Amino acid sequence: MQKRKLGKSNLEVSALGLGCMGMSFSYGPPKDKREMTSLLRAALERGITFFDTAEVYGPFLNEELVGEALAPFHGQVVIATKFGFDLSPDSDPRGMKGAPGLNSRPGHITEAVEGSLKRLKVETIDLLYQHRVDPDVPIEDVAGAVKELIQQGKVKHFGLSEAGVQTIRRAHTVQPVTALQSEYSLWTRTPEKEVIPTLEELGIGLVPYSPLGKGFLTGKIDENAQFDSSDFRSTLPRFTPEALKANQALIDLLGSMAERKKATPAQIALAWLLAQKPWIVPIPGTTKLDRLDENIGAVSIELTPDDLRDINEAASKITVQGARYPEKLEQMTGR
Repeated sequence: MQKRKLGKSNLEVSALGLGCMGMSFSYGPPKDKREMTSLLRAALERGITFFDTAEVYGPFLNEELVGEALAPFHGQVVIATKFGFDLSPDSDPRGMKGAPGLNSRPGHITEAVEGSLKRLKVETIDLLYQHRVDPDVPIEDVAGAVKELIQQGKVKHFGLSEAGVQTIRRAHTVQPVTALQSEYSLWTRTPEKEVIPTLEELGIGLVPYSPLGKGFLTGKIDENAQFDSSDFRSTLPRFTPEALKANQALIDLLGSMAERKKATPAQIALAWLLAQKPWIVPIPGTTKLDRLDENIGAVSIELTPDDLRDINEAASKITVQGARYPEKLEQMTGR
């Protein structure tokens, strides 16, 4: 497995990470713990060293799963987690339907980190993201709180998720930001306008989540797809039958390039991301070993400048239909 560095931080990780959320949260009921433990260890055996979780996934279940599965391999892995939601008993984060409130007050960050350290069974969190920007807490206070945790040896690197460029700049002046985690793929290209140039300027890595469009870019989902109410996608405007039908043009584009490269649409979608910048590390999630192997295969696919130009020309003629989140969740992004 190739390695990449996240920005100027010298945090070196596998070129592809593993998003662990779906093992415990958002995509139906939590999966079997033993099976998921085997999958996490299989990923490590195949060279994946970068694992992504968060306290809100479950809540707490996913950190516990990742912590137990990877406990024997400390020193060989980089585990990223996130704080920033209010998980007090009266808020209901399960399934994110009601979306819990935000809380990035410095005292809450400290509490969240203590909980994450225990569940992950580590003495130091490798990469700690603010999950969503809290408009009620100045980002300088958030960065300052994380800086203190870094000085105490409880955290190594600071990250932001779905933050806007002004927030990134302000945070970076207080505590250097190692990585930004935001949705980025062929069907969500918003970061290209302002965010990616800013990250390049400041030397910050980009960790695209949902690099396969929550499964859509695999080519396995069409307008007839049925999503259970426990599946987060049942709430997303982009997953209505009309939007899925309209967006099939993207699958056709990936499919034709996949034929050219003797690959799958998912592999082309990931290879395209990897080709954008050397400091981009996508974190596709999966709960299946064959999908894990398929995703890893993307790392060895080389898209030539001609291939990339063909993809961009075709993609520029496609207008993606449907917002990526319901309004309340959309408002939490880009702040």
